[in-house]
Amino acid sequence: MNDFKYKRILLKLSGEALAGRSGFGIDVEEAESIAKRVRDVHETGLEVAIVIGAGNLWRGKQGLARGMDRSTADYMGMLATVMNAMALMDAFERLNVFTRVMSAIEMRAIAEPYIRRRAIRHLEKGRVVIFGAGTGNPFFSTDTAAALRATEIEADVVIKATKVDGVYDSDPNKNPNAVKFDTLNYIDVINRRLEVMDSTAITHCMENKIPILVVNLWDPNALLSALKGEAVGTLVHG
Repeated sequence: MNDFKYKRILLKLSGEALAGRSGFGIDVEEAESIAKRVRDVHETGLEVAIVIGAGNLWRGKQGLARGMDRSTADYMGMLATVMNAMALMDAFERLNVFTRVMSAIEMRAIAEPYIRRRAIRHLEKGRVVIFGAGTGNPFFSTDTAAALRATEIEADVVIKATKVDGVYDSDPNKNPNAVKFDTLNYIDVINRRLEVMDSTAITHCMENKIPILVVNLWDPNALLSALKGEAVGTLVHG
């Protein structure tokens, strides 16, 4: 534990992280791959919480484009995050990692209701906690849910998992001359409209002094190295 810069982390995953090559649905192998990487972190003694999106199952923008009510679209997305959370929980428990899913929308048959003190107690007991259903309210993204839960559980850092090695000034997959940032401050992220997290989430982290670390979760060494304070990924802070 002495080697690590942080003690309690919140990992923000996109729903697409669970999708296979098709980019849609839940791929069991992808869930297992993520679970193995997080298990390696958890086994060091760090406390791990997770917020996951729903883009692999439901894209609210498509519904809105056809005139769907925004609240209905958002609630559907929240339910989809619980499905992803359950798939991830199953992957963890097959690796013998004790896990709890907590939902902001009450559904007692499959998940615990979100209670802040209970979530913290789970983390203190060494369980991985997965937060589902976003904030429980429409009009808020899972990025904002991650920032909110990180504040509530007193996380030391929000880890934004991506498939690139940090934040760039443009899309590195399209622009070979894109420049990577090693560090950024919150205001720069907002002013430059960099796609780290949405502006509400960035502002919340800024106001509560929670750093955001953007790393490539699919690099087998990146996450552990970043948590040790090594120059990996991009650190957004004050």
